[in-house]
Amino acid sequence: MNPTPRQKQILDFVTRSIDRRGFAPSIQEICDHFDLSSTATVHKHLKNLAARGLLNRESHRSRALEVPSAHAPEPVEIPLLGRVAAGVPIEAISNPDTISIPADWLGRGERFALRVRGDSMIDAHIEDGDVVVVERRETARDGDTVIALVDDAEATLKIFRSQADGRVRLEPRNESLKPMVFEAGRVRIQGAVVGVLRRYDRRS
Repeated sequence: MNPTPRQKQILDFVTRSIDRRGFAPSIQEICDHFDLSSTATVHKHLKNLAARGLLNRESHRSRALEVPSAHAPEPVEIPLLGRVAAGVPIEAISNPDTISIPADWLGRGERFALRVRGDSMIDAHIEDGDVVVVERRETARDGDTVIALVDDAEATLKIFRSQADGRVRLEPRNESLKPMVFEAGRVRIQGAVVGVLRRYDRRS
């Protein structure tokens, strides 16, 4: 029997957590993520997933969850096109590298990745050295985190805002930095951020 939609969501959440952090979420973290009022509900879903062979768990340990390799979604590779500034704009450097991402990050549109350089987005939990996964598109809504190409030469990672005077404001998420404002014709949207990858053991 296939898992219920909620069980599939929990399984995907556990898998992503293990992929990104190297360990499973706690019962309380699962509860908080899905806005569930009782940890007993989470335990029930985990028990059912284990009964279906989709999850291994030890009931007396909070993070003892493991997704059997046969059921873990295969990662997919997308282009890692270079680096982008989370600060002042710098050139996006194309190269032939690729990077693996969880398959459920693909969605319908084309995806690519860029490595972040700078600290202007740290309050949005995007740090220097992170890799952002981007959905390629040419338009943005107010509040989207975007890759914007300025003057067809320099790429930057910012929050997109359209102003009443027709200009475009690219906002950092760092209280010590100010927004950048450009005539709309100087800015081309390259894509919107849909995910962030981070290595916790990286060296400076």
